[in-house]
Amino acid sequence: MKSWLKIPLNSDFPLENLPFGIAEIANGKTIAVTRIGDQIIDLEKLQQSGVFNDLGFDFEGKFSQSVLNDFIGMDKKAHQAIRKKLQEIFSEANLSFPEKIGSIKSTVLISPESVKMLMPVKVTDYTDFYSSIEHATNVGTMFRDPSNALLPNWRHLPVGYHGRASSIVVSGTDIHRPKGQTMPQGAEKPVFGPSKMFDFELEMAFVVGKSTELGDSVPADKAEDYIFGFLLFNDLSARDIQSWEYVPLGPFLSKNFGSVVSPWIVTLDALQPFRVIGPDQEPEVLPYLKTDGLRNFDINLEVLIKPENGKENVVCRSNFRYMYWNICQQLAHHTVNGCNITTGDLYASGTISGPDAGSYGSMLELTWRGTKPITLNDGSERKFINDNDTLIIRGFAEKDGLRIGFGECVTRILPAKA
Repeated sequence: MKSWLKIPLNSDFPLENLPFGIAEIANGKTIAVTRIGDQIIDLEKLQQSGVFNDLGFDFEGKFSQSVLNDFIGMDKKAHQAIRKKLQEIFSEANLSFPEKIGSIKSTVLISPESVKMLMPVKVTDYTDFYSSIEHATNVGTMFRDPSNALLPNWRHLPVGYHGRASSIVVSGTDIHRPKGQTMPQGAEKPVFGPSKMFDFELEMAFVVGKSTELGDSVPADKAEDYIFGFLLFNDLSARDIQSWEYVPLGPFLSKNFGSVVSPWIVTLDALQPFRVIGPDQEPEVLPYLKTDGLRNFDINLEVLIKPENGKENVVCRSNFRYMYWNICQQLAHHTVNGCNITTGDLYASGTISGPDAGSYGSMLELTWRGTKPITLNDGSERKFINDNDTLIIRGFAEKDGLRIGFGECVTRILPAKA
């Protein structure tokens, strides 16, 4: 699609994308926005102009709030109607609103530099999965017998744990190095202090767009009806704290000090051209987990480390298509016991690792627990993440000349607080 707005080559935000976010504009006001090329679109002003009035849905007040939850909770047909109308308004071929183009240019277009992007949703609850077989195998090989890397349940269900919603923050937020108990190798008792094995985890997360009642289950073949869209997700981890605390109940303080999301939610509708078949699942999964068709997505992902006053270094290139357990299976398993879900819930994929060393989605794997340090372009080495390093995740899908991107997920790691 061509737009009368200028869209730079290789932009993450063509007219086919139309992601949704929340921006803080002048005087601290927050509004719902979308983006086309290098322009932020004020959805509140568009709604107030009346251009959405003929769509058959009540959008009154939906774009004037500090989060997208109410809009996300509308019927999927409402989301699709907004996308279609926006594509009509901003299309180069648009002849429906010639008298309003000038008004739109002067009232609803905002430069990205003049806004602050905020958390797009109020995260009502958060679950993190463990759905990459390459990642699970690498970790199991590192910490257990390589011939028995995967635990017995791994190929039968999407392993996950409930995380902390309150510490999920938007891109651009700094995170302090966490403190906690660790058990140094060879020590007789644990010590307390800042984590020395600070790590990123390359992930994606989906946002729930439809609530259920306690006792309800979401069938795998209907799961996408409950999913609004995707974000980039950096599940920061303290590996030394994790290795001491995780038996018997799993991650706790090693994970709940901060996770970072990108500000733009890219809808499933925008990602339709990039569907792919997932990995073969052996042994055959139980009936409630069976899915057919193209349930994975071909999304290129990369992680970069930028030292303080230094240049960016690409340390990982992976792809979301590698995930063994797909989003439909994750949601079906999460609700099969009757667990209710709520609009705004966030479900992270778990670390996304590919089949080769350059596609491993964490420093734990890239440096093989610190035994194979990475050399950056300034000559410094990294076993894990240093204070004042900036972590950047980027992601985009590309096919037949169409590119749909997610922008960036960025955070700087500050020293531990005293």
